Formats: sequence, C-alpha cells, structure tokens
Amino acid sequence: MTDSEGEFGLLETEEVDGVGDEWEEIDVSDTDADRIARKRDREFSEFRKRIKDADQFKVEASVFDDATYGALYKLVQDGHIDAFGGPISTGKEANVYTALSGDKEVAVKVYRINASDFKDMRSYLDGDPRFEGIGSDKKKVVTAWVRKESSNLKRARRAGVRTPEPIAVERNVLVMEYLGTEEGRSKRLSEVHIENPETAYEVVKEYTRRLYDAGLVHGDLSEYNIVFHEGQLYIIDLGQAVTIHHPNADEFLERDCRNVANFFARQGVDATPEDLLAYVREYATPTDKDDTAPGSDDDAVPQGTPADRRDDE
Repeated sequence: MTDSEGEFGLLETEEVDGVGDEWEEIDVSDTDADRIARKRDREFSEFRKRIKDADQFKVEASVFDDATYGALYKLVQDGHIDAFGGPISTGKEANVYTALSGDKEVAVKVYRINASDFKDMRSYLDGDPRFEGIGSDKKKVVTAWVRKESSNLKRARRAGVRTPEPIAVERNVLVMEYLGTEEGRSKRLSEVHIENPETAYEVVKEYTRRLYDAGLVHGDLSEYNIVFHEGQLYIIDLGQAVTIHHPNADEFLERDCRNVANFFARQGVDATPEDLLAYVREYATPTDKDDTAPGSDDDAVPQGTPADRRDDE
C-alpha cells in the first residue's frame, strides 16, 4: 500500500436529526423468498436447477435451502442481480460471490441457515434493542443477522466510515458494493505492505471513534476486516457489530482497540490499546442517530480527526 496507489483520507460525517433509541425495526417474518419457495412454479424451479448446476455453487448447494434459492430468484426479478460470478470467499456462516448488476459488479453474501455456530451469533444479538423476542428459530436468527448487517453498514456510512454500500436484502442474502477490480477482490490490511502505517492507523483510529459516535461497536475489528480499496481504507464484516447498549459492548470495544493497536504497533506505530480506547471514549459523543436517515455521500470532502481540528483552532 503506497502513496502512488492513492492517499486515503476521511469522509465528512452527516448531520442527522433524532436522538434516543431510534433504531430501525428488524422484521423477521416470512419474505417473498419464502413465498416463492413454497409456490415452486415452473420458472422458479428452472432457476433453482440452473443455480444448483452452476460450477460456483455445486460445493455449497447442499447448504442452500429452497428459500435461499427463492431469495436469489427474487433479487434477480427485482433487478439487483443479472448474472452470477464466482466465489470471493467462503466461511462457516456465509459465502460471498461476485455478480453483475447492470454494468457494475456487486458482492452477494449468502448466509447459511444451517450454520453450525448459532451460539456465537446469539451472543451478538442478545441485548441488542433491535432484536428482542427473536427466539431460537434458526431462520429468524439468520434473517435478523443479515438485516442487522445491512443496517449497521448504512449507519457506519452515515457516520463517515467507508464500508461497502448495502444494496438489497432478501431473507438470508445481502447484495452490496463489491470492493475489487478485474484482478480480484481488494486486499485486507493483513495481506499488504503498509507504506505509511502511521497515517493508516490515524484513519482506523478515527473510524473506531466514529462507529462509537454512531452508537456502534464493530465487535471483531482487526487487520482481517479492514480493506485497502482504490487508495482508501474500508471496514467490512459489520454483521456482528452491536449497539453501545449491548451488555458486552465495552468488552467488544476493548477487544477492537487491542486488535487494532497491537497490529499497528507491529508495523512500528506508537500505538497502545489503552491510548486508542481512551481516544474513543474521550471524543465520541454517541447519540443513537435515527436509522432512517439518508445514506452518506462517498464523494464528501475529507476532514481531519478531532485532534487535527483542535490543532486548527
């Protein structure tokens, strides 16, 4: 990661009206995907067969239920997907694929309903005001998780944190901006040489504060989910991010600060978990801004960190 690849900077945050616990309500009732799967008309059956026979889905076909095919079918019908590409990544809970949407490439994240570690998911959902009363139904848990990820991405972007833009959600499938080029997906910080680690750390440090300022704690922040894309740093994988009211929010924030500071310390930066945590808590003023406000503008003029602004005053 060098200066010649672009100078990463910060976005302007948005002014959003509303304070209090004004979080977007999460609906986990049956979606059009479930209804399509139950109906199983000829067109859906043909689509399901094509997907099951496609090379990039063959290995994972056994973990896709009919309603997952229904979700993909509905996303195609709605114009969010025109053609499927290959896999970007595979994991225990979800696989990510490329797809075409019009003239642009998008990422399609498909969560497995039959994922094996729902206990880990529950630890992030329980105590979140958006997910009271969901119970232990696997389908409802995963549906809530996917909508939670979309909601968290929107909120982070409004706070001035670069993340993939969420495009559409259907049941256990999330369509979002693809961070990559014709050569493949963009690299994580763990996969690149950081030419200016001090500057990168200041950006990630400010991202951590801005997330907290927006009422969120990432919960799994590290060099493995910070991506270098087109000269900028992006935060990914916000499915597990919790509100600051979550009973484990402080523990998750401390872990995020420890992971980030320790990584950059290994790059030669004067960074400690204690200093990063103190920075977030001193300069963040979370207000639980309204989740229904418009998305952030990625072309906004970069602005400095609170420390930069103090120096200018």
